[in-house]
Amino acid sequence: MDFILGIFSSINAVVIAVISMLVLSLCRVHVVISLIIGAFIGGLFSHLTLNETINAFNTGISNGANIALSYAMLGAFAVAISKSGLPELLADRAVKQLTSSGAKKRIKWALIIIIALVSISSQNVIPIHIAFIPLLIPPLLYVMSRLQLDRRMIACIMTFGLITPYMFLPVGFGNIFLNQILLKNIISSGMDVSHVNVMHAMAIPALGMFMGLLWAIFVSYRKPRQYQVIHETMSSQATTNVSVRSLVVSLVAIILSFSIQLYTGSMILGALIGFICFIVSGSIKWGEADGVFTDGIKMMAMIGFVMISAQGFAEVLKQTHEIEPLVNNSATLFAGNKVVASFMMMLVGLVITLGIGSSFSTVPIIAAIYVPLCVQLGFSPVATVCLIGASGAIGDAGSPPSDTILATSAGLNSDGQHDHIRDSVIPTFTHFNIPLFIAGWLGSLIL
Repeated sequence: MDFILGIFSSINAVVIAVISMLVLSLCRVHVVISLIIGAFIGGLFSHLTLNETINAFNTGISNGANIALSYAMLGAFAVAISKSGLPELLADRAVKQLTSSGAKKRIKWALIIIIALVSISSQNVIPIHIAFIPLLIPPLLYVMSRLQLDRRMIACIMTFGLITPYMFLPVGFGNIFLNQILLKNIISSGMDVSHVNVMHAMAIPALGMFMGLLWAIFVSYRKPRQYQVIHETMSSQATTNVSVRSLVVSLVAIILSFSIQLYTGSMILGALIGFICFIVSGSIKWGEADGVFTDGIKMMAMIGFVMISAQGFAEVLKQTHEIEPLVNNSATLFAGNKVVASFMMMLVGLVITLGIGSSFSTVPIIAAIYVPLCVQLGFSPVATVCLIGASGAIGDAGSPPSDTILATSAGLNSDGQHDHIRDSVIPTFTHFNIPLFIAGWLGSLIL
């Protein structure tokens, strides 16, 4: 009876809000509507009044305006690049090689390796995060369709590349997540982890992610999948519409945009300068600029609205002040039992991150509560880093409002043949959250 009462006492407004959002999303309700309804259910289920819930949601969506504008500008820049003919030219060269089964196999694995390397590099070598997706993926969809390459596999590959490097390698975004957020918050919560090798601590969770990737590539999605081949004549027209000048302008614009983004840290400014470069060079006529910009906004509108809604959802969860009771009730319910306590802390981290959609935002929330519990239960500093790092990162894959999953869906759905929930959320959840859960749980017990 005490066990059952303990379980029900841990089901609070945060759990209700997240479950409501996930259930609605799985029932094919649009993710924006799911987030809004989930936020209000969670707010009203807690001590918040209707007005307080509305105010919290409004505060959160105001914080998401910068993200939405960044994606809108990125969409405009991506459309401008597509007008130059560069992506079609690259796709055309690949299509011309589709003359035999052997060539198709080589191109298939070349695409897989290139997308994986670009995704990984976007976190450290050239830290642009998801900015490469609308530039690289849409032009390659025609080739993927011809190859009958399962886009769920590509979604898993990009998700692995966008998440695993920052949770394992302390470079680029990994430096921010591991050193500036994870270790810093653990130290500020009262545990000395200055001597801990963060790569050693996160090696087992990263291995779990890698095993999930291998399973997706070689087991789950290895078989061909039929897609409608859209715009089949595109490749035959690409070479006739592309000039050397337009290609040079495209490359200059891309390099200039990424350089400015790396220097200023502003995706908005980088995309804007790149877009202006196309106009100034004459690659995009002044009279066409408005239409190109509008097309870009349309392409990224959904992801922008979802990110705005997700910020509102996250703010309501924070304002309920029921995250801390959720953690305490779940972990202390099995105080003294490291095996079950670690399992519950991983589970709570999964719930919180699925709702917020960002591991970077989850770690500061749970670190202050998890560290004292880890000390009380006798976890070593290395095990504590592993547990908090894994439980903070676990929901980034498979979360409907995660910018990683949203950008992946936006790129793969450019031709309307990739569903956000069924083809991105569910595959990435099953192939990464489950092995990461197991790896983080075991890692915290053996380190």
